[in-house]
Amino acid sequence: MAIDTFPVLSALLQWSPALVAGFGQNILISVVAIAIGSALGLLIGALALSPVGVVARVWVQVFRNAPWLVLIYFTTYVFPFEIHIGSSYVSFPDWVKVTIGLALPASANVAEIFRGAIGSIPSTQWEAARSLAFNRGQLFRSIILPQCFKRMLPPWMNLYAVVTMGTALASLVGVHDVIDTAQIASNTVNMTGFTVVIYLSLLVLFFAYCYPISRLTQHLERRYAFY
Repeated sequence: MAIDTFPVLSALLQWSPALVAGFGQNILISVVAIAIGSALGLLIGALALSPVGVVARVWVQVFRNAPWLVLIYFTTYVFPFEIHIGSSYVSFPDWVKVTIGLALPASANVAEIFRGAIGSIPSTQWEAARSLAFNRGQLFRSIILPQCFKRMLPPWMNLYAVVTMGTALASLVGVHDVIDTAQIASNTVNMTGFTVVIYLSLLVLFFAYCYPISRLTQHLERRYAFY
């Protein structure tokens, strides 16, 4: 199949600003999702280590093993389209619902990352801190948590890259992201060659954003020699 290069490249150039704007929506979803997931995951991870952590451990098992697409559909249709606050209505946009759907599995994975980081601290450090009469709060703030955050950073960054790629599912529930923009462009231009090129461009966009994160993750792993 021959592709007429000039019209394809011309159409791609015309649609490039819209694609970049759509990809900005994907990045926004990924950043907010990992922020919510990290805050919630640290709390759940801490609860899972406590004697009453059954609920937290159930949370981790459920959302680590749930399909992300199912979670996105779940949050999209469970949450209302708008919220009634006093005498006014506030819209609840679909991208926020998708963000929550991605934040749920992110929180479960962050909780596991946190648990693994805590478990990787040598027992001698716990014993040394107790011998110096550190209370539990001082032990965690001064000795355990600083080391945990260093150990958590590489897998956390890898998780963020995975969440970013997961935002490609957002278009399935009506979010106007880069995938939805590409579909509109493909239908508008209506050229097979353009369809191939524009989806190839999406691969390049996601790769260009996620690959540096992957490389930085590998660098941090080597630097801190966690594994």
